[in-house]
Amino acid sequence: MNTKQLRQKILDLAIRGKLVPQDPNDEPASVLLARVKAEKERLIANGKIKRSKKTSTTTDMPHYPFELPDGWCWLQLDEVADIARGGSPRPISQFITDDPYGVNWIKIGDTEKDGKYINSCAQKIIKEGVKRSRVVKKGDFLLTNSMSFGRPYILNVDGCIHDGWLVISPIGKPFEIDFLYYLLSSSFAYSQFSEKAGGAVVSNLNIEKVAHSLFPLPPLDEQKRIVVEIERILDAIEIVNDSTHELSLAISNVKAKVLELAISGRLVPQDPADEPAEELLRRINPSAVPADKSHYKFDIPKHWSLSNLGDLFNHNTGKALNCSNRDGKLLSYITTSNLYWDRFELDSIKQMYFKESEIEKCTVRYGDLLVCEGGDIGRAAIWSKDYTICIQNHIHKLRPIANDFVLPRFYYYCFLLYKNNNLIGGRGIGIQGLSSNELHKLIMPLPPFNEQRRIVAKVDELFEVIDQIQQSLE
Repeated sequence: MNTKQLRQKILDLAIRGKLVPQDPNDEPASVLLARVKAEKERLIANGKIKRSKKTSTTTDMPHYPFELPDGWCWLQLDEVADIARGGSPRPISQFITDDPYGVNWIKIGDTEKDGKYINSCAQKIIKEGVKRSRVVKKGDFLLTNSMSFGRPYILNVDGCIHDGWLVISPIGKPFEIDFLYYLLSSSFAYSQFSEKAGGAVVSNLNIEKVAHSLFPLPPLDEQKRIVVEIERILDAIEIVNDSTHELSLAISNVKAKVLELAISGRLVPQDPADEPAEELLRRINPSAVPADKSHYKFDIPKHWSLSNLGDLFNHNTGKALNCSNRDGKLLSYITTSNLYWDRFELDSIKQMYFKESEIEKCTVRYGDLLVCEGGDIGRAAIWSKDYTICIQNHIHKLRPIANDFVLPRFYYYCFLLYKNNNLIGGRGIGIQGLSSNELHKLIMPLPPFNEQRRIVAKVDELFEVIDQIQQSLE
C-alpha cells in the first residue's frame, strides 16, 4: 500500500467512526442537525438563501452506505449547506483588471498541487463583473465541477468564482472546517461524485448532484478529535513519504555506484592468472587496436583494455517498418517501444512480412544484446527467450564476435552506466539517433573474460538485493 492509498484508508476509517473512540457525553449529531436545519429555515424566511430543489429525506432512504456509530446520523449535503455554481462574465478579457482594488477572480490555476487552501489569486475583475459571477467568502469550500471534478479547497480569500467551481457554504456550524475538508477529500465522497458526474465529453458535477450526496455527520466534539488524529497520522505518513523518497534516491545512487565500481574494476578482485585483456582482444579480432586509456572517463586496471565496441561485436539494425508490404514470411518483431531496460513488453508485439533475404539480418537469438538506435538512445536489453524474433530498424542487434571471450551481460551493464552518465552519443535535429558507425566507435572496457563473469555475478547479486528493498517501499 503506497502513501496515497494509506491516506485514503485513514480517511475511510475516520468517516466511519473507527479512528477514535466515541464519547457518550457528546451532544448527538441529530440534535446538531436539527439546530442547523432551523437556522437554514430562518435564512430562507429572511431571503438570505433560496430553498434547494426537492430532495428525498434521510428518513425515506431504504438503506445507508454503511452503519454509523451511536450518536452519528446521515444527511444530504444540502440539508446543512448552501450550494451554488460560479458564474463567468463574458467575454472575461473585458472584465480583468490590474486595479489593486479590483475583486479577486478565483481560478483553478490558483490552487496548488495537493493543496488544501486557496490563499491568493493571480487576477482581479472590475466590480461590474461581480453581478455576472458568484461571490464567495473566506471559509467557504470550493469544489471543482469539471475535468478533475470533486477536488475540495478551503478559501482563505474573498472573491468571485467562474462556472468551473461549485461553492459549498455551510449553514451554522454542522462541521468542523477541517473535518469537512477531509470528508470531501475521501474516496467515499469521490465515488459518489463519480457516480453522479455526467457529460457527453467532459464529466462534470452540478448543484443537484452534489446536494443529493449522502454523508455521515458525527458530533462536533468527535469531529474535533477525529481531525486531531487524522493530522497526527498524516504528518507521520508525510515523514515516511519524505524518507521513502530520500531512500529511493539513495537506492538509485547505490545502483549507479555499483555500476561505476563494476566497470572500473573495483567491484571484484582481479586474478593475476587471468589472461590479460590485450591478448584477449587480439584473439577476438586480430586487426583491432586497443583504444587510448588517457582520455577515458573511468580508471581501469592495468591488465584491462579499451576497445571500439565494433571490434567486440557484430552489429546491425533491423528492418524499417512497412506494414503495407505483403511479400515474404509473417514474423513477430520488436520495436523500441517494446524494449526496456533488460525486459520486453511482449503483450504489444506486432507482426510484419520479412523477405527471405532479410530474415537472418533481423532475427534475434537467445543472448543477443539489443540497443535502441532511436527514441531513448542507448536503452538496452538482452534477449533471454528460447524462441527467435525479429527487430525493426531502430534497434541495434549486437552479437559477440567470439562468444567465449565476450559476455553480453557485462556490456549491458556498460550501456546502463554510459546512459546514466550521458556517454552515449546521438546525432540529428529533432529526433536523434545512434548510427551504426557511432555505435562501432563507442569505446568500451574489455576485462579478462573470467573477470567479466565475476563482475556480472556480483552486480546481479547486489541488484537483486537493491530491487527487493525498492519493492518494499512501493
